[in-house]
Amino acid sequence: MKELLVTIFVLLAVTSYASQKAITDTGEEVILKSDGTWEYSDNTHQATKKIEMSKEQFIRPINSSFLLKSSNNKSAFWINPQKWSFKKAKRNEAAEYEFQLKGNDLYGLSITESVEVPIENLTNIALENAKSEAPDAKIIRQEYRIVNGHKVIYLEISGGMQGIKFTYLGYYYSDSSGSTQFVAFTGTNLVDKYRSEINDFLNGLDKK
Repeated sequence: MKELLVTIFVLLAVTSYASQKAITDTGEEVILKSDGTWEYSDNTHQATKKIEMSKEQFIRPINSSFLLKSSNNKSAFWINPQKWSFKKAKRNEAAEYEFQLKGNDLYGLSITESVEVPIENLTNIALENAKSEAPDAKIIRQEYRIVNGHKVIYLEISGGMQGIKFTYLGYYYSDSSGSTQFVAFTGTNLVDKYRSEINDFLNGLDKK
């Protein structure tokens, strides 16, 4: 279960930027996929959807005492070293760090870039990429949040691949130093079990 979940999510995340957009001679936007196929972009439709702002304020837990800094931009991640292990990403060339809740089927990734990308575009990329591997992938929840004083988009995407239903939950953030995707993932049936740990993990997103 552990290896399969990690492999599935790495496959989804590693091609986060693989799809490219183009404009046809009739002015229509299409997505060019890495396998040579294309499809019409639905970003115009997505952009019309209003994203609500959460009324809650989100701050890092006091036990998240270890600060892990990105070398690609100014993002940083507070983690609880008693609960979470981390290492430089090896399975995923797009990620900077990989995380695991020790002894459990809950994992995380930080994907950091030095290029500034609007956070709304980051979430569109995440959904497009998920759909390219799991056609039934869909957004379960989406909202703006203020996390440690920084405006992010919170996104939950669920889908199925190789008979396994997965959910990944994450914060998407961007500023002049670059863009960041900070996500946790697990089997869909385990989300409620790990909900508290997921929230604590994600709320460690900060700036150095």
